[in-house]
Amino acid sequence: MKLPRQFFQPLAIGAPAPLGELPVRLERMIHFVPPHVEKMRAKVPELARQVDVVLGNLEDAIPVEAKEAARKGFIEMGKSVDFGATGLWTRINALNSPWALDDVIEIVGTIGNKLDVIMLPKVDGPWDIHYLDQLLAQLEARHKIAKPILIHAILETAQGVNNVEAIASASPRMHGMSLGPADLAASRAMKTTRVGGGHPEYKVLADAAGDAPRAAYQQDLWHYTVGRMVDACAAAGIKPFYGPFGDFSDASACESQFRNAFLMGCLGAWSLHPSQIAIAKTVFSPDPAEVAFAKKIVDAMPDGAGAVMIDGKMQDDATWKQAKVLIDLAKLVAAKDPDMAAKYGL
Repeated sequence: MKLPRQFFQPLAIGAPAPLGELPVRLERMIHFVPPHVEKMRAKVPELARQVDVVLGNLEDAIPVEAKEAARKGFIEMGKSVDFGATGLWTRINALNSPWALDDVIEIVGTIGNKLDVIMLPKVDGPWDIHYLDQLLAQLEARHKIAKPILIHAILETAQGVNNVEAIASASPRMHGMSLGPADLAASRAMKTTRVGGGHPEYKVLADAAGDAPRAAYQQDLWHYTVGRMVDACAAAGIKPFYGPFGDFSDASACESQFRNAFLMGCLGAWSLHPSQIAIAKTVFSPDPAEVAFAKKIVDAMPDGAGAVMIDGKMQDDATWKQAKVLIDLAKLVAAKDPDMAAKYGL
């Protein structure tokens, strides 16, 4: 275990100092782009104005024969596009693949000063983070990268879930963590081929009432894991995210899954299809009515002390803290979205 004084020391001579606090950024949707497809790369300048994060995907969904083309396409995309306040991320290949090392070396060596976050798939434990942490420090020193590149872990193995707290606190580079439901389902031998969302056979039945048909209620397959991930991230001071929702034709189910994650503490989700951008933007921006009520609480208790009654409900220091979460997020959204700023009255 690294001692506290050493935790925030650079891991290579000449590497930038690790961040003591994560940058405050709006990251409601992490939009995936297949960078080996020229037609998709051409849309990135416009996409960068619509989304909070553009991610060049190098891993799953990229054919083996296109891995190197995807890496080159992402580098070209990073060089040619002005992303402004929009985050630039990449998901590299898994560390046990033949492409991961070249992904990191080539990308950091060419566009390291523009890259914000590397998403690392199939993280089993803190050892995976330690390896990438040290490698990034060496490359940052070699290429004179001005700010540390952060690491975002995907929680998609049973071992990773078992080690989630250690992963979350493995390095000051840790940006956050996303749930990867498809690979996690396979790792657990779950009996589903769905990518995220519920399953009609995962349900509870209402009590029997004579011969009347019994009502059935579908449950959330991912509630336990999202809860563990959110707690681990909150305790470590990093950011939790829901991952992919694979059924692009079912916008209602996508919105429901995203909203469950938002209510439980996630800050955003992946958008794999343009139709999911608007869903994520809506869900992960707090409701104006909730923000208005939160403002009532804060206005009535400016310092968070004591207790007051508002609209027949008791408010105290705990609800003041809840209100602050909503207001702080609303301010972040308002700074980027004038329409939402008007709705929030900010």
